[in-house]
Amino acid sequence: MRIGLPIKVAIIVVLIGLSVWVFLRQSVKLGLDLQGGVHLVFEAQDTPQIKVTGDTLSRVQAIIDSRINQLGITEPIIQREGDRRLVVELPGYQEDPQSAIDLIGKTALLEFKDTGTRYVEEGTKLTDAPTILTGADLKDARVGYDQFGKPVVEVEFNPEGAKVFAEFTRNNIGRYLAITLDGVVISCPVINSEIPDGKGQIEGNFTLDSATQLAVLLRAGALPVPLNLIEMRRVGPTLGKDTINASIRAAVIAVILIMGFMLVYYRFSGIIADISLLCYVALLLGLVSVFKATLTLPGIAALIMSVGMAVDGNVIIFERIKEELKKGKTLMSSIEAGFRRSYAPILDSQITTLIASAVLFYFGTGSVRGFAVMLALGTAISIFTAITVTHILFQLFSQLKIMKSPKTFGI
Repeated sequence: MRIGLPIKVAIIVVLIGLSVWVFLRQSVKLGLDLQGGVHLVFEAQDTPQIKVTGDTLSRVQAIIDSRINQLGITEPIIQREGDRRLVVELPGYQEDPQSAIDLIGKTALLEFKDTGTRYVEEGTKLTDAPTILTGADLKDARVGYDQFGKPVVEVEFNPEGAKVFAEFTRNNIGRYLAITLDGVVISCPVINSEIPDGKGQIEGNFTLDSATQLAVLLRAGALPVPLNLIEMRRVGPTLGKDTINASIRAAVIAVILIMGFMLVYYRFSGIIADISLLCYVALLLGLVSVFKATLTLPGIAALIMSVGMAVDGNVIIFERIKEELKKGKTLMSSIEAGFRRSYAPILDSQITTLIASAVLFYFGTGSVRGFAVMLALGTAISIFTAITVTHILFQLFSQLKIMKSPKTFGI
């Protein structure tokens, strides 16, 4: 069933309206270069058991990346520097850098130790008790609440760990099991009964934030070697504000220049291209808000560049229509033939850009990935506006008398 022109126009208007509404309702997330944050440099340290190698540093980088991503921190930068150092940049942490340091630099070695009949106070360094299980035996760790509504960390062991845990709790009812993090006791419960299902709770003086952070650390795993913080620098947002203002000015100027060129060169058809371009901008801003994409300076550059690329499809279409009109065809047949002949070159050029964006995203890191995402998003929307929106606009205005004149297409 073919969709009529009024319905097509209504769908486009609704999409544009929703895009503008979402953009105005939701604030766009900003990256480190625009909103500020914290710049940290860590150095991996040798232990008697493990020496720092390239493979060790790669494991540390992967664990830190997992910890950060589980907290939903957007556009983090985690890069190796030399043979021992990692550079970590996190947006939005300039007011509380210590929480970022605790998240990243903590080794997070969880151990369950048998202290027998001895109760050990929380915060005590415990080194003289045998280890029963470690964090490596965990399958999952989540935040939960006890019967009093206090935050706890609910843990679940893997099959092997569950078997050991069940046997230990069965044989040690009435004795204490100390739970330590990096050698420091965080809880020391008494074993009241066997725990056969491999599930338990870590109780302590947790707030919701501290319980969440511990669960993240346990899920990501312990660092194979300790990290020393050797540099911490706050990145202020003042430069970000100046950059945003300059970028907005550049984007506005770019749109005005492009619209002016299309209007002068293609006459009334240029007006159609300009309307299509405004639709493109509205849809792009709406999708950036919907996907909660993080805007960085390279991302803004990609958006501005994609504005220019968005009219490429219109240029191809207009030239094809002009060629058809010069052959003596009617207006509607020229429009349909022009669009039909334009699909292949438009898709070829834009798919090439999408492939380049995919390569940048796969091999790049940090802001390079942000650039790739924005470029791909802009390219995908430009395909829609060039092929669909522009076509609908031509159909809508085709009955106007001005459209009958060859001057309409700059002929």
